[in-house]
Amino acid sequence: MTHLIRSGCLTHFAEIARSVGVDPLAMLRKAKLPLTAIERPDLRLAVTNVRRLLEISAAESGVESFGLRMAGRGGLADLGPVALIVREQPTVGKALETLSRFLPIHHDGMRLTIERHDNTVIVTPVLPGRAERQATEAVVATLHQVIRSLHGPDWRPLEVHLMHSPPADRKFHLQFFGCEVFFDRDIDGVVFAASDMEQPVPHADPDLARYVQRRVDALYARRDRWDAKVGGLVRELLSGGDCRIERVAEHLACDRRTIHRRLAECGTTFSEIVDTERAELAARLIENPATPIADVAERLGFSAQSAMARWFRRRFGCSITQWRKEHRPAEPLALAGGGSS
Repeated sequence: MTHLIRSGCLTHFAEIARSVGVDPLAMLRKAKLPLTAIERPDLRLAVTNVRRLLEISAAESGVESFGLRMAGRGGLADLGPVALIVREQPTVGKALETLSRFLPIHHDGMRLTIERHDNTVIVTPVLPGRAERQATEAVVATLHQVIRSLHGPDWRPLEVHLMHSPPADRKFHLQFFGCEVFFDRDIDGVVFAASDMEQPVPHADPDLARYVQRRVDALYARRDRWDAKVGGLVRELLSGGDCRIERVAEHLACDRRTIHRRLAECGTTFSEIVDTERAELAARLIENPATPIADVAERLGFSAQSAMARWFRRRFGCSITQWRKEHRPAEPLALAGGGSS
């Protein structure tokens, strides 16, 4: 099964890559990730490719703590829509429970377990498949940053546990987490005082949290369906002018036959999804009469303006000029008393 993660996880990748002497674009190419992944936070990327990116970058830079360094630049905001719900919860405990529930919106293969043991709590990210050192440390570090952002900059965990072997130099890990870091353990996780769960989240607004939660629930209700996954990617890729099925397959770490088969199970086809998404985008772009038709054709991925004109007539039953006339905004009414008597 292909698991996907928001490209927001790579928000700070380019910055860290350059700081350790590697070319971020070259690393993206080697990992078979789109170059736009570091600019557009809501693309859906194959988890396996993101993991490969971190391992390649660490190997080529010779920096064992690459994943840790990248996650250290981020925090709650990198989780996108999930952050909007989490940060408005009344306590840290409620925030973490909410994060556990909505985490699949950001990373659809990851789970979060929260276990209480007398006076301590351990929060463990459960990752799909075999996650190597860089991906594991990036996830644990992100979890640490999220909890810290809810508490405040002075918060520190009691311990951090990692299943893999220790690096040659542990100094960066100790400095980053501010506590003892244990390697070769049975789990990957963050251990902290149970009393921390009752800590109020500053400036939280539970009413706003409920409102955002309803909106996010509605927005992501279909996130597990393949037609929704492909539709989201098509919507993102259209404006870049490269919306071929091969490109979508690259994002999903599969082949085109898998996409065709999965979409057939959903009762649709790749061509139908592209046509629908293109029509919605076209209606928005053409609505503005100041937008040149040639620009619209390029945004929609057409090789020529004439090709778009033929497609538009078939799809909408009229020419672009006619459509614009029929959908022209109404002229503003004259102010009362403003005319001559």
